[in-house]
Amino acid sequence: MIAAFRARSLIQRALICLVGAGLFALVVMEGRNAPYPAVVVATVVTGVLSLLALFAPKRWFRQYALAAAVASCALSITQTQLAQRPENTPGMVELGVLLLVITRAVRRSRPLEAIGLSMAASCAAVILPLRIEAWDDHLYLFISLIAVCVVPFMVVLGLALRLRDTVRAREIDTVRQAQRLEYARELHDFVAHHVTAIVAQTKAARFTADAGHTQSPEDLDRMLAQIEQAGAQALGSMRAMVSVLRDPVAPTAPAATRPAGHLGGLRTLTEKFSVAGPPATLTVDPSLTDRPVPPEVAATVYSVVQESLTNARKYAEGMSCVEVRIVPHPERPDRLEVSVTDDGRPGGQGTPPGQPVARGEGAVGGGYGLVGLAERVEGIGGRISAGERPGGGWCVHAVLPLDALPSY
Repeated sequence: MIAAFRARSLIQRALICLVGAGLFALVVMEGRNAPYPAVVVATVVTGVLSLLALFAPKRWFRQYALAAAVASCALSITQTQLAQRPENTPGMVELGVLLLVITRAVRRSRPLEAIGLSMAASCAAVILPLRIEAWDDHLYLFISLIAVCVVPFMVVLGLALRLRDTVRAREIDTVRQAQRLEYARELHDFVAHHVTAIVAQTKAARFTADAGHTQSPEDLDRMLAQIEQAGAQALGSMRAMVSVLRDPVAPTAPAATRPAGHLGGLRTLTEKFSVAGPPATLTVDPSLTDRPVPPEVAATVYSVVQESLTNARKYAEGMSCVEVRIVPHPERPDRLEVSVTDDGRPGGQGTPPGQPVARGEGAVGGGYGLVGLAERVEGIGGRISAGERPGGGWCVHAVLPLDALPSY
């Protein structure tokens, strides 16, 4: 919970603290309506327990929810036996929070646990209005509404959210399964590219030897180093893909590839984008223009640019231009940076500003394009983030290794 709180923006953290402080103040103010100091303290304690149950981490939710429900029921039953009770409020903040606890229990807990916790919280919510002094027809009508309408509504709401979470998880699993099938189809292309290079270089070495040419040790070492590098890349590609195909819950996956081992295809991609939409400018550092790069890296760069341009066209409102930049990393010469920025207003882009794009999270606009893209980038040892720019617009930024796959 603390990590999730720190991951939010400063404004969001301030808003959460403000809301929490406001709810605590309301609990204290409602508790002061009790005629006895001991009841005041007990009312504040049960209210705070209910708030803790609502916002507690998942591993502590059951304990806090059960404690809040039991304490609330005990206080309500105790207050019905007192000669003096609160005149105007039984603790409406606590009541509202207990109803939300029902929804959270139904949404997040296991079936049997959800039934038990929701029944306990429902009982506490239904009898809570009995703490008030005036027992009349209005009070009984209010209790009846809670029991007949509000509690069932909160249960249905929890079931709906639970169904939504299940559908979303299945959709993500489907995307990942499709991604693994794509890796299987491209496994041949991965290995074939590197093995072809090994074969070609070996043939060249044999041809030179058969022709009777005398090779210097430096030339021979260079040719053997190239064969060694191609073999290592083929082995790394094969191991990475096989590990993903064998493990359905593998955290990362290797990037898919296209035949090109350079960045030349990006010019055509940006030109096609500019024909049907706002102009896209491509800036590639001269040192990278004609430099051969591993096919995994070239394919991942292409995928990052393609997905970013597609999302910009779909979701950036009022966009007038898109800039694609591919440059070496200023601090890491063995890495390159890919950035795609636009000047539009992000319409529903769901990643927090500047935060990494994590697998399992919804991509731009609630889709899943960035789910597979994050796997591609992380699979070759890179990282990717997306968020709003300080001056307006949206930016997708990726840092990728330039020379080789990571070790497995």
